Amino acid sequence: MRRLVRTSDGVDLAIVEFGGAGDPILLLHGLMGRATTWWAVAEKLTAFGRVLGLDARGHGRSAARGPWGTDRMAADVTELLAEVGPAVVVGHSMGGLHGLVAAARRPDLVRALVVEDMGVDFRGRDAEAVRAWFGAMPQPFPSLAAVRQAFGWPRAEFGEYMAECVEERADGYHLLAAVEHTTEIAAEWAARDQWDAVAAIQCPTLLVEAEESVAPAGQMDLMAARMPAATHVLVRGTGHLVHAGAPEAYRAAIEAFLSTHM
Repeated sequence: MRRLVRTSDGVDLAIVEFGGAGDPILLLHGLMGRATTWWAVAEKLTAFGRVLGLDARGHGRSAARGPWGTDRMAADVTELLAEVGPAVVVGHSMGGLHGLVAAARRPDLVRALVVEDMGVDFRGRDAEAVRAWFGAMPQPFPSLAAVRQAFGWPRAEFGEYMAECVEERADGYHLLAAVEHTTEIAAEWAARDQWDAVAAIQCPTLLVEAEESVAPAGQMDLMAARMPAATHVLVRGTGHLVHAGAPEAYRAAIEAFLSTHM
């Protein structure tokens, strides 16, 4: 079931209710993604509580209106949590960063936190590489098979992920998130770190890192060292989408964490 909520700055965001009952578990997707990319994970997590997913602004079925900064997008998370109640927040990539900042700003609303393959300091990287990579994709795509082919190298799970993040129009399949918006989001990461948020985290935290991580080498380990109650897990043989590339290892780690902190 999908519904809309309106933020304090007037943006309608789509919420997906995956099912389950009890304390909420909020799933936050990565850049270019949408809440339904969590489907396989959400199905298992309903055994632990009420599972919801948020389409970030400019993604999925949420309105495409900025501002696109981390502070505003983390505020979207805390405003939702103020409605549904304190939650375990599980975020992948961009969603992990937003969950981390939300936990730092509103510790009363984040009971525990899972961050999957995301760093907090990308200063010096070229955000225009994001624009170049997505901008080079031949939109519209003629078929979902073409989407999978375009994004599925070097790992097939990326193609499956992106096939969930398009919509069919009269001329073919288009990405739901606009390249100019996602580039602006990533540009802030290249200009501003979030170490202050790491230092403010008080809740139990699980950091799940891919062997082929997007985070700078050693950074997630350092993040864990700066949190009072963090566990860092490195999943061998995985790319950025750990939960899709190694679902059993990811499930074992997150279920053990939830069994302790739900």
